Amino acid sequence: MAKKQSESVYRIVDVVGVSEKSWEDAGRRAVETAAGSLRDLRVAEVTQMDMKVEDGKVTAFRTRVALSFKYEP
Repeated sequence: MAKKQSESVYRIVDVVGVSEKSWEDAGRRAVETAAGSLRDLRVAEVTQMDMKVEDGKVTAFRTRVALSFKYEP
C-alpha cells in the first residue's frame, strides 16, 4: 500500500538582522530573534545583504532573511 504524502502550507516572512561584525552574524540574529516568536521554522533564505555607511565607513551589516514556517491544522 502506498504511503499518503502529507500536504502542508507554509508562510514566508521577511526579517532583517543587523550586526556590527558580519553579514553572517546579522543573519543569525534575524533567525534566532524570530524563533522566539515563530514556531516550527523550516527554511531561512538570505535574500539581500547590505551595509550601513557613515562618514565613508561601514558601521553595520544588514541581512534580509525570508523565513518559512508551517501552518498548523
